[in-house]
Amino acid sequence: MKQAIALAGTRGRSLFPGVMACAVVAAAATFLSEHYGAPVMLFALLLGMAMNFLSVEGACAPGIAFTARELLRVGVALLGLRITLSQVAALGWEPVGIVIASVVITITLSMVVAKALGFQGIFGLLTGGATAICGASAALALSAALPSHPMKERATLFTVIGVSALSTLAMVVYPMIAQAIGLDANAAGIFLGGTIHDVAQVVGAGYSISHEAGDVATLVKLMRVAMLLPVIVFAAMLTRSRLRSENSEATGPRPPLLPWFAVGFAVLVGVNSTGWLPTVVQTAGSELSRWFLVAAIAGIGMKTQLKELVTVGFKPVALMLGETVFLALLVLAMMRWAT
Repeated sequence: MKQAIALAGTRGRSLFPGVMACAVVAAAATFLSEHYGAPVMLFALLLGMAMNFLSVEGACAPGIAFTARELLRVGVALLGLRITLSQVAALGWEPVGIVIASVVITITLSMVVAKALGFQGIFGLLTGGATAICGASAALALSAALPSHPMKERATLFTVIGVSALSTLAMVVYPMIAQAIGLDANAAGIFLGGTIHDVAQVVGAGYSISHEAGDVATLVKLMRVAMLLPVIVFAAMLTRSRLRSENSEATGPRPPLLPWFAVGFAVLVGVNSTGWLPTVVQTAGSELSRWFLVAAIAGIGMKTQLKELVTVGFKPVALMLGETVFLALLVLAMMRWAT
């Protein structure tokens, strides 16, 4: 028991500087947002990117990584206290159909285009899955399920960096596109949740428009996260077929098929839908979620390394950029068709 407490204390001391750095940026972003009327998430992202040097090395690096990853997930899970099953039912069948169709079409086309560009089809599965499902988390999950290859680690690293950079760009640009083409809050939420890669950026983009758009975007995004399960099964089947011919094995621990924060979000939505929770608990959870998400966005800004994309060549960048643009156009087209 004493040893566990000592380890927890050591862990806490190592994380404290970076967590506090993110908290300071979150407080500054909140102050600027309240005084100038701009989205708090955008302020947190820009201020975080200005402090990028803190995440490279030094005492702050572990805490920044913890905030950008773990506090983000807690914040997303707590968003379940803002949403009820009646709101989910109100979305209708269109978002579900859009999510399923967009994931299947994007991944299939990505594998075909990857082969046409001279890559293996599994590289298209990796980048297409990251683009269509949940960004870096999907890239890591799919990488663990795919067969080992000399270039696998580099491909995974590029995909994580590329999808994070494009997701950050989409967080800033897509809300402007949604407003420019006249999407209402519900439609904007479907568009943002159905197209932006990572959960954090979906949350940031959605709530930068309105609370309603943020709630819808989060729901649609978590529908995409749930698509990770069948895609992982497909990747595992592909791996087994290659193992028979190449006698190789995928190495490294496999991430969970469904992230715990998605499960936590669903559980809290269910609990919140019962009407048993006092208003003060809902309000406190929502406010805590907001602070965690703003701090996580600041941490993601600090960790963003756009310059590293320059070293990977043009074709992989073109593939991921093409996937991102295609997904956005596909979702908009399906939204237009569904209405």
